[in-house]
Amino acid sequence: MSSRKQIVTGGVHMTNVIVITGGTGGMGFATARKLSSRENTVILLADLNGAALANAKTALAGQAATIETVVCDITSEADVTYMADTAANLGHISGVIHTAGVSPSMGDYRKIIAINALGTVNVDQAFIDLTDHNFSLVNVASMAGYMLPKMMIPKHAYKTVDRDSEILYHRLLQRCQLLPKNRRAQMAYPLSKNFVMWYTEHISPVYGSRGAHVVSVSPGSFDTSMGRLEKDKGAGAMVNYAAIKRFGTPQEVGDLLAYLVTDAPAYLTGTDILIDGGVVGQLRLRDMLSLT
Repeated sequence: MSSRKQIVTGGVHMTNVIVITGGTGGMGFATARKLSSRENTVILLADLNGAALANAKTALAGQAATIETVVCDITSEADVTYMADTAANLGHISGVIHTAGVSPSMGDYRKIIAINALGTVNVDQAFIDLTDHNFSLVNVASMAGYMLPKMMIPKHAYKTVDRDSEILYHRLLQRCQLLPKNRRAQMAYPLSKNFVMWYTEHISPVYGSRGAHVVSVSPGSFDTSMGRLEKDKGAGAMVNYAAIKRFGTPQEVGDLLAYLVTDAPAYLTGTDILIDGGVVGQLRLRDMLSLT
């Protein structure tokens, strides 16, 4: 479909394109709403649910930005490649905001690892050859990634991603299988999100060689449909430890994600930004162990 190169006209980039995976979710849609006021911009919303994409496009109609959609399963390399090529054919890709993911209440540990970890690898790899110095990649991780004590972080397993993502997948599953079946999803979530943070740092020199920057953002407890699934446990329970004792709003994290695909933070790369109301700063090791 595409030569895997950015489209240019007369040496000048065309309309800027910003891709948002999970674009119909609370954070993804809030980010799209924030970005929709930008002129000369196409926002490509990607999601697995075609009906939800149609509703999101209708809700954002009439704004300065043009809204396009693509159905995409981020665990499928073919789907993600198609999404990236679709973006390239719409104009100059200036940003990718990868919000798609699942929580412990949304599937078993195998699904969580596949979507959160392997999905991130697929998305990040798909855009490498389509980037230049006017490009920002933002991966959404989670404060849960900070819940794993250093002794439990399997960086040796993470590094297998450079050999084969399937090896990574099975190594992370093996780590979850050390726990009883009813605890594996609770392990898979912080493990997969810790990997997202690690992978963002790991891949930043590759993007940096093209003058692009990549960061991860770790939200805490937010009032989204996914967050409400964890209201009485997980993210909900962690509000009790917060310095600001409330759920964050989708727009609060959406505003941050939108800012990160501007030119302003171009020197910010290979790091994680924690937006959690102060939870992680208040937790002790005993608290972290009880929450994993």
